[in-house]
This record gives sequence, structure tokens and C-alpha cells, in this order.
Amino acid sequence: MRVLGVDPGLTRCGMGVIDGVPGKPPALAAADVIRTPASADVAARLLALEVEIDAWLAEYRPDAVAVERVFSQHNVRTVMGTAQAGAVAIVCAARRGLPVALHTPSEVKAAVTGSGRADKAQVTAMVMRLLRMDDPPRPADTADALALAICHLWRGAMQHRLAAAQAASVRRRALGPSGGPGGRPPDGKGGPR
Repeated sequence: MRVLGVDPGLTRCGMGVIDGVPGKPPALAAADVIRTPASADVAARLLALEVEIDAWLAEYRPDAVAVERVFSQHNVRTVMGTAQAGAVAIVCAARRGLPVALHTPSEVKAAVTGSGRADKAQVTAMVMRLLRMDDPPRPADTADALALAICHLWRGAMQHRLAAAQAASVRRRALGPSGGPGGRPPDGKGGPR
């Protein structure tokens, strides 16, 4: 599975692509940051993000996109820019029919380090270890994007398997023990009435 992680931001939007399967160390495919000038109009900045994110999707062809869920901060302006950048990534993925998952910072930290309270240095160290990188990804937005992708690869796949198991269980209960609706055999004859 290939996952694109997006750490949204108007000034710096972290991008990270990994390949892997749950339970095994992932492999780094690409990592960088998309920058827009703070002096530019917000519409122009969002359009620039859209063009760049779409280019990443076209080039790396991920199977899923993981975006950091915006959480409450004291600086409303920062929250708005982050939310807008995240929405652009979601729209770009949706346009291509890709599944999108939103993960909170605590979920990402817990998935990558084992602790939802890990600091940025701990997250970066684990990203380096898991992706077998010699140097830390810079800037920090890139490490966060890679951590998001890792979180989704490991958690998202598990959630998908759990949902599939639950759906199969519901189907079995609906069909009853003999395999037909309401407990009747598939041919509709016999079974409890």
C-alpha cells in the first residue's frame, strides 16, 4: 500500500509518501514541503497548494491520503490556514477517488512512538528509525507528514480489517446459521418459520 501523508499548512505544507504493509517497516518513497509566500493573497496560496498536491498525487499515485485533523489552537488565524490547506488536500484526493483519513496529532504520535504525548523530537527519531533514514527529514513538517503516512498505514489498515470483519459478522447474523435469509437455507425451503 502506498500512502501520502499531508501535514497541512499555508506557509509550509509537509508531504510524505511511504510504501508498506501493516506490521513491517515501511519504505520511504518521497518527502518534501510545499511552500507559499505569507505575503501572497490567501486564494493564490490555496491555488498553489492545490496545483502542487495534485502534482504529487499524479506522480506518486498513492492508494490513500492521510491528513492531520485540525485541532483547537489559541491562534485562530493559524487554525484557519491549516484547516483550509487540509481541505485542499482532501478535495484533491476526492477528485481522484482516493480514500482520505484524518488523524489527530495524538493518534499519530501514539502510532509512531507508542505515546500520544511524544514530542516532535521523539516523533522525528522514530520516523528516521522506521524509514531507515540517516538524517532527520527537514523541515519538521516533512517528518510530521511521514508520521501521518505511517500512522495511516498501520492504523488505517487495521481499521479496514476490523470494519470488514464486522461487516462479515453482520452478514452472517442476517443470513442465519443455515446461510439463508432469516435462518432459511439458500433455496428458501425448510428452516425455522
